[in-house]
Amino acid sequence: MKEYRTIKQIAGPLVFVEKTEPVGYNELVNIVLADGTIKRGQVLDTSDDLVVVQCFETTAGIGRDSGVRFLGETIKMPVAKEMLGRILSGGGKPIDGGPEIVPEKRLDITGAAINPYARASPADFIQTGISTIDGTNTLVRGQKLPIFSGAGLPHNDVALQIARQARVPGSTEEFAVVFAAMGITKEEANHFMADFERTGALERAVVFLNLADDPAVERIITPRLALTTAEYLAYEVGYHVLVILTDMTNYCEALRQIGAAREEVPGRRGYPGYMYTDLASIYERAGIVKGKKGSVTQIPILTMPGDDITHPIPDLTGYITEGQIVVSRELHRKGIYPPINVLPSLSRLMNLGIGKGHTREDHKKVSDQMYAGYAEGNDLRGLVAIVGKEALSERDRGFLEFADLFEGKFVRQGLDENRTIEDTLDIGWDLLATLPVEQLVRIDRDLIQKFHPLYRKGAKKAEV
Repeated sequence: MKEYRTIKQIAGPLVFVEKTEPVGYNELVNIVLADGTIKRGQVLDTSDDLVVVQCFETTAGIGRDSGVRFLGETIKMPVAKEMLGRILSGGGKPIDGGPEIVPEKRLDITGAAINPYARASPADFIQTGISTIDGTNTLVRGQKLPIFSGAGLPHNDVALQIARQARVPGSTEEFAVVFAAMGITKEEANHFMADFERTGALERAVVFLNLADDPAVERIITPRLALTTAEYLAYEVGYHVLVILTDMTNYCEALRQIGAAREEVPGRRGYPGYMYTDLASIYERAGIVKGKKGSVTQIPILTMPGDDITHPIPDLTGYITEGQIVVSRELHRKGIYPPINVLPSLSRLMNLGIGKGHTREDHKKVSDQMYAGYAEGNDLRGLVAIVGKEALSERDRGFLEFADLFEGKFVRQGLDENRTIEDTLDIGWDLLATLPVEQLVRIDRDLIQKFHPLYRKGAKKAEV
């Protein structure tokens, strides 16, 4: 193996090497320091006269006398079924005190695009136990549904709750969670590990932890290592895998940092112009493949800088993914957990996974009616601030009260409260029962006769 001592420049995590023979993009590199220490890197850019290597560790100690060896292969993730229950670093190394993973296969972390013709249409409802997701923004197996949050909001608690509660009701198929955290603090990492161990969720999970003081370059490969693991468990072992990626904002900041080191022409707000393509290469690794038993479902989580949903990171994410769950600072200030605002939230695949044979026949209608009632009640709050509650009609007061009840009983639930879809829909009916029956214009009369509390409890029938 040839060793080059032609390092021309070092800029941040990047090492520029001159006068090499042809080198492949993404090829692995060993950088040998003068004292024999080896640092690992990867080819980021290659041309006839210059190769750019990004170092996975700090570039401290690398000098012109350091040797560069190109290994002729790309990064591969050692995968095995025994990875379940393990905690790994952002680079894929065990950090839980357990033994090294004995791989059954070594897979390229860039993965392979799923042929659109080979994709099966998502149709299976995933129950997270959180009413605002299950009831009004349903997650479907094979979907990519991000959570848009803000700094200081409890999105990590929501992620952990989904990780330990998610399942497909009535299914005996094996279900696993791959949890990848990027750029988190040591305190957050300890919180994640303690919660996984406390609840026993670690037994069916693989956890990747990239800390804030780890190299930015490692942050770039962490989600790809996680998705490679998920694809192996799904398409080769047969598990249905839920992948939770937090926080994609830290991932995009690492992209910007490396782009600045490469002196690339920046795009919007300094982020690389290729960030859309890069994010798509991660998000599109979700789905169901025809003829394969397993599936990969994604919940990426990102904190919107300045709570700005038009910021490039949530903006581009929204173009690629199939909806979004929005965490509200206003609801958080009211002490409501989980503070998920259903009004700007959306699940584009919801209709494929609900209704008779999936959840319950009244699911869609109840969701639509609650959404409409809450939206009207929320609008009336602005009117009350101007004219006062006394100026409202009796009908408007009913919707105003419905909005408060919706937040207090439907949105609010315990950190460990795991509601079934039947519980969620029954709570919805109890709330709708506070409105006059004639106001339930989005629900078919036969469904009202079957599910409305007045009929369900055998009380005196209302005029329908």
